[in-house]
Amino acid sequence: MGDGAKRLFDIVTSLALLVLALPVMLVVALLVRWRLGSPVLFRQTRAGLRGRPFELLKFRTMTDARGPDGALRSDEARLTRFGRFLRGTTLDELPELWNVLRGDMSLVGPRPLYVHYIPRYTAFQSRRLEVRPGLTGWAVVHGRNALGWEDRFRLDVWYVDHRSFALDLKILWRTALLVFSRKGVSAEGHATMPEFTGAREREPLP
Repeated sequence: MGDGAKRLFDIVTSLALLVLALPVMLVVALLVRWRLGSPVLFRQTRAGLRGRPFELLKFRTMTDARGPDGALRSDEARLTRFGRFLRGTTLDELPELWNVLRGDMSLVGPRPLYVHYIPRYTAFQSRRLEVRPGLTGWAVVHGRNALGWEDRFRLDVWYVDHRSFALDLKILWRTALLVFSRKGVSAEGHATMPEFTGAREREPLP
C-alpha cells in the first residue's frame, strides 16, 4: 500500500471511529473531569514523521499530586485506580484519533516517543522515524509496554521494512483482541515504561 492510499485509509477510518466513539468520549471526558479535575486532555510533545514534533492528545489519567518540595510526585504515585482503568482499556487513547485525522499519526506505526529521545537513537533505531507514528503497531501487539526497549525498536524497524495494507489490517485485528486482554499495559515496576537512555541498546546482527 502506497503512502497516499495509507493516508486515505487513515482519514476515512479515523473519522468513522471518531463519530462512533463520540458518545463514549463524552462520558469519559465527564468522568475525568469529575475524578481528576481539569484539564480533561493530556497534551504532550512527541516525535512524528522524520522526528517532527507534534502535540499528542490523550485523556488525563494522573493527578497533579506534588511533594513537599512542590515537585510532581512519581507517575506511580499520581496514577489513580480510575487512571489505570482508562489505560488498561486504552480509553485514554481515543483522542489520538484526532491526531490520526490531522496527519500527525497513522492508525498503524511505531508508537510516538519523546522528542528528547531522538539524539539517543542509533542509526538503526532512528529508522522508526521513517514512517508516521501509530495509534497501534507491530511492537504493541507483541507485548505493548511490557517489552524491553531493544525488542521494541527491533520490532518497530521490522514494521518499517515490511509494512503493507495486509500487515496493517493484521495489526489492527490483533490490537482489538489485545485491548480485551489488558496485557502489557505497563513495564514491570513502572506506571508505563522506564526512561530510554540508549546506553545498552544493541542493533541486530546483519
